[in-house]
Amino acid sequence: MSPQLAAAFDLLPDYLAWHVLLSASALALGLIISLPLAVAASRSPRLRWPVLAFAGLIQTIPSLALLALFYPLLLAVSALSLSLTGHGFSALGFLPSLLALTLYSMLPILRTATTGILGVDPAVREAADGVGMTAGQKLFQVELPLAMPVIMAGVRTAAVWTIGAATLSTPVGQTSLGNYIFAGLQTENWVSVLFGCAASAVLAMTADQLLGLIETGAAKRDRRLMMAGAVGLLVGIVIAVLPLVSFGKPASYVVGAKNFSEQYILAELMADRLERAGGTVSRKEDLGSAVAYRALAAGELDVYVDYTGTLWTNVLNRQDNPGRQAVLDGLTTELKSRDGVTVLGSLGFENAYAFAMNADRAKALGIVSLADLAREAPKLTLGTDIEFLSRPEWKAVDAAYGFRFKAQRSFQPTFMYRALSGGEADVISAFSSDGRIAADKLVVLTDPKGALPPYDAVILVSPARAGDQRLIAALKPLVGSIPVAAMQAANYSVDRDTAKASPAEAARGLVK
Repeated sequence: MSPQLAAAFDLLPDYLAWHVLLSASALALGLIISLPLAVAASRSPRLRWPVLAFAGLIQTIPSLALLALFYPLLLAVSALSLSLTGHGFSALGFLPSLLALTLYSMLPILRTATTGILGVDPAVREAADGVGMTAGQKLFQVELPLAMPVIMAGVRTAAVWTIGAATLSTPVGQTSLGNYIFAGLQTENWVSVLFGCAASAVLAMTADQLLGLIETGAAKRDRRLMMAGAVGLLVGIVIAVLPLVSFGKPASYVVGAKNFSEQYILAELMADRLERAGGTVSRKEDLGSAVAYRALAAGELDVYVDYTGTLWTNVLNRQDNPGRQAVLDGLTTELKSRDGVTVLGSLGFENAYAFAMNADRAKALGIVSLADLAREAPKLTLGTDIEFLSRPEWKAVDAAYGFRFKAQRSFQPTFMYRALSGGEADVISAFSSDGRIAADKLVVLTDPKGALPPYDAVILVSPARAGDQRLIAALKPLVGSIPVAAMQAANYSVDRDTAKASPAEAARGLVK
């Protein structure tokens, strides 16, 4: 067995347990909400259209967007609850994922349940009325049993949709089989990607077949088949989530990471040091920049690494560039006073946004600086990571140089480099600590107007952990200990095409 496959199997119990718990909870909640609504919709034509239209509207929202939208909403509700009652709740991870997936599961259940109830033969209803059944008796003893095969078809569809969509809960901090996919795409670990896809597909097919037994049993009035399907589902769920009950223990610390290789490596580095100090650690990876900082400030994360330029522009909404040390000092003061967030210090390197081109292409066009790039931009295609074009840094550099590119395309960071080497992009918004800059023989263009701020990598500590001496003692030695060359080498060991290192392996070699 290959090391990558062995590593995937090692992670399976935890990832599968959370995925099953999340999917089963969302489907159960969807059933609890949808079936009464379907009964009401079958009784009232006025209610039927808005209920089904709302469920249909939810389905038009991409599932990843629906998951992401719940986080800031819940964060605001938690903050309000904290101010009014003194008690908040976790807005990261399970709760936003549960609510979004519940809504996502409702349409097929609502439609099929409504159709099934309306499809009951009117003569059967009349017979039920004739023998003196109450409305409740008629519903539970006649209409629902007759509609059950149709309802179960919708439940099967909802189960498959929910299990598939649950893989997208990773960016809002929920562990799932999607962790394999998101991390694998970023590091080009195709074993991890395929393993996550296969595990999700097997889980969905297994649930579908067990629900199919219930559907067949309902159609044939065979209680044994229905019981076999229900017991199979219950036993499967219990076995899958058992690791969370038997072996799980509350983590002392929650370490966060954004969605690229360097973040995975640094998260593993911090987690390792905290574990050596006697703490237990859980990881929340593949978070967006805004989500990660808000989660830290709200106490959903205990520590993660961010970059001074990102914090300066996106969190403090500053457009000026007073210099590297002034930015670091200003952030340290303002984040502490405003949000209670502690900047523990810089790790010793910058991971700055930097425009990069193939060296030969840049030389042929006479491009050395961003001013030169602006001159040639109408003939070139810009490739960026997914969030760069919506960030203040892009607005600032575009305003400074007046770029007019022929086309602009966004990619996952790994595929952005592939686009440059494959000719789909002529210039990319690279990262200065990325080992692929040297490996791919790229040239980084100078910024004569200083439009881009500095991007020192800094350790951020949540307000709740500001006085945690074990955490501070474990992580403080990392400050100033990582030169950019070491970070580039570690990043490249994870990102290279062959003999890939895992983020944990790269982290072990980063600091001696």
